[in-house]
Amino acid sequence: MNAIGRIEEKVLDGERITTGEALTLLESAPLATLAALASHVRWSRHPEPIVTYVIDRNINYTNACNAFCSFCAFYRPPRHEEVYVLPIETIAAKIRELMAAGGTQILLQGGHHPDLRIDWYEELFRNIKSEFPTLWLHALSPPEIVHIRKGSRLTLAETVRRLRDAGLDSIPGGGAEILVDEVRSRLATNKCTAGEWLEVMEEAHGQGLRSSATMMFGHIETHAQRIEHLDRIRALQDRTGGFTAFICWTYQPGRPGADGEAGPTALGGTETTTADYLRTLTIARIFLDSLDNVQASWVTQGPRVGQVSLAFGVNDMGSTMFEENVVSAAGTSHSMNEAAIVRAIRDAGFTPMRRNQAYQLLGEPLFA
Repeated sequence: MNAIGRIEEKVLDGERITTGEALTLLESAPLATLAALASHVRWSRHPEPIVTYVIDRNINYTNACNAFCSFCAFYRPPRHEEVYVLPIETIAAKIRELMAAGGTQILLQGGHHPDLRIDWYEELFRNIKSEFPTLWLHALSPPEIVHIRKGSRLTLAETVRRLRDAGLDSIPGGGAEILVDEVRSRLATNKCTAGEWLEVMEEAHGQGLRSSATMMFGHIETHAQRIEHLDRIRALQDRTGGFTAFICWTYQPGRPGADGEAGPTALGGTETTTADYLRTLTIARIFLDSLDNVQASWVTQGPRVGQVSLAFGVNDMGSTMFEENVVSAAGTSHSMNEAAIVRAIRDAGFTPMRRNQAYQLLGEPLFA
C-alpha cells in the first residue's frame, strides 16, 4: 500500500492525520479521493442530509485603516478624502432592512481607524442592542480587537470583557489570512501577528464567546504554510473548543490595493484555480477533526462552485450576504439571496435549514 492509501485508511478509521500526511494529501492525492474522504468525515459528523445557512448582513462601519494590507482594495488610508465612519442612524437603518427580510444577525467589521477607541465601540454596541435586543452581533475580527486594545491602552482580557458586556455575541475569523508571520509581514505593514490573532481567539473562548476560523490562501504562501495555518487552528480548537466553523477563500487579484500597488501578484502570487480551492477545502475538513462545520465560499468562488463544494465536505452555505463590500471592492461580485441558496442546496440533494451563528437550527426557509 502506498503512502496515500495508508493515509486514507487512517481517515476512514477516524484517526487524526499529521501535518506531514495533510501535506501529502494536498500535493499528491487525486481530487476524487480527497472528495470521498472529506465527504466521509462530513457525514460522520453530520449524518442528517441538512445544509445550513444564515440570513445576515455585512456592515462595514468604516473603511479607514492603517494596517495597509497589500491585497485589500476596500480600505482607505485614515486621512483619505473617501474615508467614512457610519453614524448609528445609518447602521440602524441597515439592520431594520435586514430584520424585515427575516435576518437574525449582522457581521460588523471595519478597518483600523486611529481615532476610534473602545468607548466608541461600547456606545455603538449598546445602542444596537437597545433597539434590536434579539439581534446577534457577530463583530470585530482579531486584528480590530488588537488595534482597539492598543489604542485604548488596555489588556486583552479587559478589552474582550468590555466589548462582551456591551453586547458582542461572537467574533468573526477575519484577518487570519495565513497564520505564519513570514507571510503576514509581507502582506501587511501594521497588522496583528499570528500569535496575537490566536491570543484574541483564546481569550474570547475563555470568556464564553464563540468564533469562526478562516484562511485566505492562494497568494504568496506555500502549501506547507497552509498546513501550518490549519495546524495552529486545530491546536487552539483542541484547547478551547471555541471555533464554530471554518471558512477558507482565495485571494482575489482583480484590482490593486488602495495604495495603488499590485498587491500579492507582484510578490509571486497567482490566481487560485477552482481545483486548488477544492483541494484545500477538503484538506481542511479532513485535518480539522475537532471542528464541526465547514462553510462554502461562494462569495469568492461563485454559486456553482459553492454548490459543488457540498460534495467536498461542506455542510454550510454561509450567509445570504445581504450586503458585501470588501470582496466586491477587489472586483469579484457574486450574489445569492435566500431563494438562490435554498435552490442550490436542494438541487444538490440536501435539505436547507436556517441557523444562527451558534449553528442552532432555526427552521425551514422563510422566503423560498
